[in-house]
Amino acid sequence: MIPTARINAFCRDHGIAIAANPCVSPDFCLDWPGLARRLRAEAQPSATLTLARYAHARIAVAGASLDLVSDEMGDHAWVARGHDGKAPLGLLADGVDLGGGHAGFPATWANLLRIKNLVQEADPGSTVFPTAAGTLARTSIGVGARFTTLHWPAVEWAMAHLGISLTANQNSIPRELVFDVEAMLDHRLMSVPFPFIGAAVPEGHQGQSVEGMSHGAVLSKLKTGFHLRRIPWGFNADHQPVGGVFDAREDRLVDGCLLATYITFDLSPELSVTKVPADPAAWVAGAVPAEVIATVRRRVGEAGIALDDTAFATLLCQVWPAVRKMQVRDGKYAAARAAAFTTAAGRAYFRELSIDELPGLTTPATLATMLALCEALGMPVQFVAPAFGFQKNFPFADQAELERRVAAAWAVCTAFGVSIGFHSGSGKSAENYALCGRITGGNLEIKTSGRYTYEMGCALATSADPRDRAFFAEWWAFTRDLAAASAFSADQTERTMARQFIQHALDRASVAGDAFASPAVLAGVLAKLSPDPDHMFWFEYNFLWVLAAGGKADKQALGDHGPAGYRQRARFYAISDAGRLGYLKRVAEYLCFLCETTGIVPAARVAAARQRLGRYRTGSELMADIAP
Repeated sequence: MIPTARINAFCRDHGIAIAANPCVSPDFCLDWPGLARRLRAEAQPSATLTLARYAHARIAVAGASLDLVSDEMGDHAWVARGHDGKAPLGLLADGVDLGGGHAGFPATWANLLRIKNLVQEADPGSTVFPTAAGTLARTSIGVGARFTTLHWPAVEWAMAHLGISLTANQNSIPRELVFDVEAMLDHRLMSVPFPFIGAAVPEGHQGQSVEGMSHGAVLSKLKTGFHLRRIPWGFNADHQPVGGVFDAREDRLVDGCLLATYITFDLSPELSVTKVPADPAAWVAGAVPAEVIATVRRRVGEAGIALDDTAFATLLCQVWPAVRKMQVRDGKYAAARAAAFTTAAGRAYFRELSIDELPGLTTPATLATMLALCEALGMPVQFVAPAFGFQKNFPFADQAELERRVAAAWAVCTAFGVSIGFHSGSGKSAENYALCGRITGGNLEIKTSGRYTYEMGCALATSADPRDRAFFAEWWAFTRDLAAASAFSADQTERTMARQFIQHALDRASVAGDAFASPAVLAGVLAKLSPDPDHMFWFEYNFLWVLAAGGKADKQALGDHGPAGYRQRARFYAISDAGRLGYLKRVAEYLCFLCETTGIVPAARVAAARQRLGRYRTGSELMADIAP
């Protein structure tokens, strides 16, 4: 169990309140003594009630019911009422007697895990927590976000009114989420290279912890009443790195992802350090069990793939070390769930094999061999992510070529009963999505993430509130200044990519001439542009502003996990009600678009949801329409 005393003290000491900066700590209560005093005071007869209470959030467990309350700072507590009239002080940890048969408990990570067992023991079909259930085994939209949790109500609304299960919480760990708050406080986070800015940024660049994100996602469903619809929803621990430098960190990765119901195994760290020996056949004969070799060859052949002995041995040399480490990691995920959870529903999880980050396109032979290996080692996957040549937020221009690639992969996946995960799925055309849905028969997941940052930019840029528009202009200027500096970098990759991003924006604005004659010339040209979320440099660099200390376009300020970085992050949670409504509606509309074009939701149902979406005039109206 991750200790939380230090991170909670850090948040308190630096004014990082949950209401304005959620999910930094695994806990959703930073000051339990203060909240407990208020609970006791409000339990008295005729007391004035000032704490927020959530009408939809009551959940039933054996012998008691639990209600959720919170204060103005965002600290949350559980109030339990014993069915026998006695305060159930032993139900959770750190309880206080509130009188009248009620007990109060802090909303800690430890208590949340206990509640999961209590809820699923009482009701195995409960959808309070993410589950590996229903259609999520074969079909989903993966909804990630690279900066805040503000999109969650829109995702809940979309699932409710489209009547579909989605992977409602998806993030790359440890790249995007802080995988270990203790490592963060000790300045032990690794850095992630971003070639297009010519710098490395500390991992966990969203600023929120994986446990905090897991905790917040559950509370969001309770507050809106989405769980009452009993639609399963998923949590994907995306791009879980296997092998390489991550061997020493894998136990914390496993612990942090305890609530994940869908693990994406990213083998690229181990594959990148694996060397093919001079005699592949001899190495395979000595390293890979004969029964595994025979099973894999048979299954690859059944998938219609012909491999000569040399090619097969070389491929096994390349992937066997990584797949064996995947097997070890998978065993740790299963063991952690068996130790923490008491029900089959609580322990279940899906697997996805990610091979899309390897160089080049994924061949049918590689795909079949990897799937056969997973089967042979007792860890069949539900999804696999081949590399199709997708570029984030850009349509795939050649429909005929896309059809050829997807059809070839689907022929292999059909033989193994596996769905396709389309990574870098944001921003494709309606025709692209329709093709993917048609070929796979809807047995797919479209993974999206950066799109939701884009939708925030659009919502702010068009908001009726001038403060939102000014906020976006500042955000846009940050990305412009980063791009302008990188356009004259000594690093060729950084310079080339920055110039491509800038030129795309200039072409969009019909600006002619050599903008890159000098830094001064470029600054003058860019100064004439108006802030626009469709400028490519804004789309590519925007996520870096979330934890940029002081909001500065300075590489040293990026990914700041100190007070200055979190003050910057809090600014996103201070946008206007108009900005929030615009954002929620844009996210919900994009999910409608994805579900309709892929064919996983009937067009008539999507049309009805869109009509309903258009009626809301406030964010509270939209959120009030999530519960049944």
